[in-house]
Amino acid sequence: MSRIQLRVRCYAGRKADERPLSFELGSREYMVEEVLDQWYGPDDTFFKVRADDGNLYILKQSTAANGWTLESFRRLC
Repeated sequence: MSRIQLRVRCYAGRKADERPLSFELGSREYMVEEVLDQWYGPDDTFFKVRADDGNLYILKQSTAANGWTLESFRRLC
């Protein structure tokens, strides 16, 4: 299964790319309204977020691949 590459703008607090603030999917930018969950894999960090369109997204930040991908999407509206 292929993953969709994203451009993500992040908050940088104590560390770089601490949490996503917005992401671009296609030609649209989505603002992250809320980070609902966050968990870690061996080389990845996952964020379950609710975007400004009201839908849920799971974003993966891969430290090994040095990039972001869309792992899951759920339409709520």
